[in-house]
Amino acid sequence: MTMSAAEKKSVVEEYQRAPGDTGSPEVQVALMTSRITQLTEHFKEHKQDHHSRQGLVRLVNSRRKLLDYLKKKDQQRYRDLIARLGLRR
Repeated sequence: MTMSAAEKKSVVEEYQRAPGDTGSPEVQVALMTSRITQLTEHFKEHKQDHHSRQGLVRLVNSRRKLLDYLKKKDQQRYRDLIARLGLRR
């Protein structure tokens, strides 16, 4: 159910701002979005998994905080990121 190392590496390489960048808000939000997508698929099959659903809610809230930070810090980077990820907002 977790991301494999190869999947994580590909997401990091796609969204990194500079070589070796793994901590920028763009990379963190992209990794969270990937994980949220996986969990959403998981819940289609396992509707009664409430414990993981609580983790999903926390993940969504954490992503929202990072997006708010990025929006406050640099509007253009925020717009580019949500367009690339296909997020509404």
